[in-house]
Amino acid sequence: MISERVQELLTEIENSTVSTKEQLEAFRMRYISRKGVVTELFDQLKTIPQEDRRAVGQELNTLKNAAQDRFQLFSTQLEEQSDNGAASQVDLTLPAVPNQYGSIHPLTIVRRRIIEIFERMGFNVSDGPEIETDWYNFSALNFPDNHPAREMQDTFFVEKSAGEVKDDVLLRTHTSNVQIRLMEHKKPPLRSIMPGRVFRNEAISARAHCVFHQVEGLYVDKNVSFKDLKDTLYHFAKEMFGQDSKIRLRPSYFPFTEPSAEIDVTCFICKGKGCNVCKYSGWVEIAGSGMVDPQVLANCGIDPEEYTGFAFGMGIERITMLRYGIKDLRLFTENDVRFLRQFEGA
Repeated sequence: MISERVQELLTEIENSTVSTKEQLEAFRMRYISRKGVVTELFDQLKTIPQEDRRAVGQELNTLKNAAQDRFQLFSTQLEEQSDNGAASQVDLTLPAVPNQYGSIHPLTIVRRRIIEIFERMGFNVSDGPEIETDWYNFSALNFPDNHPAREMQDTFFVEKSAGEVKDDVLLRTHTSNVQIRLMEHKKPPLRSIMPGRVFRNEAISARAHCVFHQVEGLYVDKNVSFKDLKDTLYHFAKEMFGQDSKIRLRPSYFPFTEPSAEIDVTCFICKGKGCNVCKYSGWVEIAGSGMVDPQVLANCGIDPEEYTGFAFGMGIERITMLRYGIKDLRLFTENDVRFLRQFEGA
């Protein structure tokens, strides 16, 4: 009796057709579900004599596989029909979905702008290693042996083995190392800027970080004067902060320049009237600068009797904070999308 019923159901399954989801569900309920006819036949298997049970079981497995294969075929056919129907309903006359542009990091925006300004003044861009030796980072730049910047609290020194510090290898604390390498390997005239990442062993806060970015500049040629330095930075300030900007030079000290000066620019928020950003002075500091010390030129194989030059350096984070009114340095490295999206399309 079971064998005859199996043959009837096989014929019924082979001749069945499905064109809707409702018919597919009805097929599943009749042949595949736990209450379907195939399951009922498996329940009757225990009434079959032991010697015939193996043969009948094989017939039931054939019936079960045939039902599952047929169900899978019907499911595939209905999915293909659904996809073709959805495609035919697409309105090709509708406008395309616009491209979604990502945000440009504010440091990248300002770095590109700085490079653009100085390239128009004839400066090219130079680069150098971030892991540096003491000579290029300190000694060639006239840093005395007892200078505070050489101490561990300011500089990251590289360890050659566990607990053993290699004193002459460190992470560069400024991009001035690129200036030394440039003067060593090329002859004047030299006119270049050096943007890059630098490292200082400082506590991270709203106004300080252990990793930040600088851009330094160098111009070495015959008869380069302090006026050339002043005019260069004055033009930069007007291009970066507005044509009504003015600069102020304050005497300062750097081991590698003499004379040296800090560069202030009129506060572009209050236009020099005084506000909390400029501490009510009307000025904000943007850079350090000076004439290249003759000894530095000599250290690099350049005759200081024939050539002179000026150098300057500024923090890209500092310029960015002033340009966009950002008050916390940590925002540049925290990757907060709420902060970064403000510069979308800039």
